[in-house]
Formats: sequence, structure tokens, C-alpha cells
Amino acid sequence: MGSIMVLGDSLAYYDETGGLAADDPRIWPNLVGEHLGHDVELFARIGWTSRDVWWALTQDPRVWAALPRADVLVLAYGGMDSLPSPMPTAIREQIRYLRPAALRQRVRDAYGWLQPRLSPLGWPMALPPRVSIDYFEKVRSAVAHLRPDLPIVVCLPSTHDSPYYGHAHPGRVPLTTAITRWAGEHSIPVTTAFYDVTAAAYDDVDAVMNPDGIHWSRAVHAQIADIVAPVVQAALTRP
Repeated sequence: MGSIMVLGDSLAYYDETGGLAADDPRIWPNLVGEHLGHDVELFARIGWTSRDVWWALTQDPRVWAALPRADVLVLAYGGMDSLPSPMPTAIREQIRYLRPAALRQRVRDAYGWLQPRLSPLGWPMALPPRVSIDYFEKVRSAVAHLRPDLPIVVCLPSTHDSPYYGHAHPGRVPLTTAITRWAGEHSIPVTTAFYDVTAAAYDDVDAVMNPDGIHWSRAVHAQIADIVAPVVQAALTRP
């Protein structure tokens, strides 16, 4: 049996309690697999941008092993690309390496104070849309070279309501527009499930979501799976 291969970020495996195992039956990729009777190969990590996904595709031998067996590839990342990033991503990611520990904590605290206050400016983003699209295209081109027959589906980025980002997400629309244009150029089907379901959940005062305002609840995972599954099914049966 083939599989549904998903390249994603932490939204693929976090619920209201935190991170779950890749084979947990309650996360949306596995719910889609259950709907369609397919195994799922999930490759995702917290904080992954489209650049990190490209690195995984080119450097992770588990991805290399999964790709030949895949029946469809779902690109379920990009939300991190569009988040405001007051400090350039490359510099921010080096905070963990600072020594001594007291200095590292002071820098992290300063960044935590600045981020929600500067986020409404919307600039700089973790990755500008043109850079994100470059990585999306690198992924598509590499996969097409190895598996020209492999159908691809794109899940457009979600939104958030996070105090860590000042409840602001001005970069989502430019990135969504860019990804939609790119997908259209290559006849790749897209789904807006991530945004549609999460935006409704954040507007619902009774909805249960992760306290960080970024990750989803199990109920949202189930709703997203119900919408994504038919899109993946259509891609599987597309001539």
C-alpha cells in the first residue's frame, strides 16, 4: 500500500495539550489517512518554515525512503513563514547557543518582550513571500524530478490569535496570495481549510484551542480532516 506523505510544521501534530506522536490517530493527517484508507508518512517539526522543509527534503534519509512509496504529497506548511519576526530568523535561532545560561535567558526575555509589541508592524516576517515561494518551488521541482507522476496538494496557511505575536498576523494574506498564484501556475489544488476552520474557532468564545493561540484543538483537527480529505481524494484520482 502507498501512503499520504505530509510535509508540515507543528500544526500537524499539536493539540490543545501540546505535541502528540506522529502516529496519534487524533491529528488531522492521520484522520485524513483513516478517511481514505491510506497510511500516512508525516514529516514535521515545531517552527518549521518552508526553508526547513526544503532542508528536510534534501537532507533527511527518512524522507528519501518515503517519497518513492507516496501516492500523494500534501504541503502543509508556510504558517511560520508569515509570522512577524522582529529579529531576523537566522539570528533568533542562535539564541539557544548563547553562553553562559544567564546571558541566554536575558536575551530570550528581551526578545519575548519585544516580539508582541513589534509584531503589529508585520515586518520583518520570518520569510518574505518571494523567499517562501522560492522554497515551495524548489520542493515541487525536486519532487517532480524524482516522481513526475506524484500528485501534490497545498494547504494554505492558517491564522492565529496569539499574545506572543501581539494578536497580529498581517503577513498571512500576502503569503497566501503568493502561494495561491504559484499553485495555479503549476495546476496544484489548494485548500483553505486551515484558515477557514481556525478563524472560525478563534471567533468562537466557547471553542477550545491551545492556550498559545497558535495550535489547534482535537476538534479543529477533526474539522480540518473532513475538509482536506476530499481534496486529497480528488488528487489521488485525478487522471
